[in-house]
Amino acid sequence: MAEVDETAAEAAARRRPRPTVRDAVAGFATGLFSIPEGMAYATVGGFAAPLGLWSGAVPTIIGSILSRTVLMVTTLTSAIALSAGGILAEAGLDPGDAGAVAALTLVVGAWMVLLGLLRLGSAMSYVSTAVMTGFTAGIAVQILAGVVEDATGYAPESSNTVRKLAEALWHVGDWDGPTVAVAAATIAVWAVVRPFKRLRASATLIALLAVTVAVAVLGTGVERVDDIASISRSLPPFTLPDASALPHLVYGGLAIALIALAQAAGIGAAVPNPDGSRSDASRDFTAQGAANLAGGLFGALPTGGSLSRTGVATSGGARTRWAGIFAGAWLIVLVLVLGPLAGAIPMAVIGGLLLVIGAELVVSRLGDIRLVARTSWLSTLAMAATFAATTQLPLQQAIFIGVGLSMVLYTVQAGKRGRLVELVPLDDGDFRVAEAPAVLPGDRTTVLHYLGSGFFAEVNRLEEEWPDTTGARNAALVISLRGSAGIPSATFLKSLDRLLDRWEGNGVTVIVCGVPEPLRRRLEHGRFAGRLEGALLGDGGGVMSSVHAAYLLGEERRLAAAPPPSDP
Repeated sequence: MAEVDETAAEAAARRRPRPTVRDAVAGFATGLFSIPEGMAYATVGGFAAPLGLWSGAVPTIIGSILSRTVLMVTTLTSAIALSAGGILAEAGLDPGDAGAVAALTLVVGAWMVLLGLLRLGSAMSYVSTAVMTGFTAGIAVQILAGVVEDATGYAPESSNTVRKLAEALWHVGDWDGPTVAVAAATIAVWAVVRPFKRLRASATLIALLAVTVAVAVLGTGVERVDDIASISRSLPPFTLPDASALPHLVYGGLAIALIALAQAAGIGAAVPNPDGSRSDASRDFTAQGAANLAGGLFGALPTGGSLSRTGVATSGGARTRWAGIFAGAWLIVLVLVLGPLAGAIPMAVIGGLLLVIGAELVVSRLGDIRLVARTSWLSTLAMAATFAATTQLPLQQAIFIGVGLSMVLYTVQAGKRGRLVELVPLDDGDFRVAEAPAVLPGDRTTVLHYLGSGFFAEVNRLEEEWPDTTGARNAALVISLRGSAGIPSATFLKSLDRLLDRWEGNGVTVIVCGVPEPLRRRLEHGRFAGRLEGALLGDGGGVMSSVHAAYLLGEERRLAAAPPPSDP
């Protein structure tokens, strides 16, 4: 009994971990890092910098409390910021309207909660690496294009991502010298600090502080954060959503939810729970939804799981969900203590940091780009198409195009997966795998194993690959479905019905083995009732037990149906 009580206590401790000093330190580093990164992401999305700060406060605390991936930090990401800005503009709403921003964040949260309650976490695995690689690369280019003015002082007239970059390069002579110098200095400091392992996680923060202080001392006169929006010493502002904006944001809110969830889906695999508990993508969906529902009322932009902010927390020594809770709390404290000082940060510094972030995104995806290019031409095409959509179309359209391409890729791959093999019996009772015969042999039992999922894309193609049974005499056919036909679609069942007509019309004895229980129930009712009576064997027992039993049954029925030998 003592062991049972101890185990229960340990389980309770895992659910309600106590805060540790390491979590507090990791949370402080994450909260501090959220100041430059949050402001930078808000700026690139066309929002006021303070919104980036508040996106790392309440949403981060709520997300960390509820998430099943305990170290995941829920906050603003570059893709979400860019998408949110584009969606508000597409809906004719002002990114500077606090009510419209709150409405969008609440819609995103509602979608996330709904998707989580519907247990659709596993569905994000169908968003292929090819599509996510193209999307992330496109986001990196979007970041670079969006930061041109802050980093160079030149404002391109074009609204197209690629043309904006080309225009900026073409007008290099119009760049503002001091602005370029500050952005370049920021990148240089980051590059000097980055190689030092102990300082790597803080390289962005060090670059921001060092160059900001230098600019304040030298007085270069470049644009600062408080020239755009003041940052006061205050708690996250309570904000009511603009109810009239809600209907215009339903479609865009779903797109942002999908972007955020796709980004967060890989965090559970990349950052396992230190306590050994299992992550749950669907419950993470719900947790991120709750974070947005709460954050929308307290000045936050839409948020999701951030791999970069999670990386800062883990590298800082995070061990429990308290690290994320501390991160949000520390950020609020830092803003209360240092708020107006953040307004002194030059926009060129944020521009330089965003150039670094965009370049890091590209570099981090180079391995995936090479992998996709080597995989197949179809995956490469999907990656290129998603990249083009991300850089040429509104992001909400790009993500839906990407999801559609992922579904097409899955369908094509599933359609190619199915094939037939013959299982040839051996003297020791085992079976060896061989190519399926083109013509069904007579006077023996042939075992064919169906490798596939029952998915409709492969069924019609396979129907013509079954052996020709015309002229087969005294033949039995065993169809093994073990590990297959997990999705007994109507297309699969109709095909099987046609095949049974063909085989029975040619006098072939048919046995089906390894039948999953859901498929068995369908084959015992409706048009199949009585057709396979006594010839359906389940998939229980050993791996080959149902095949062996079906082979013996096939031989028994074949011999029983064989005509008696004629007298000499």
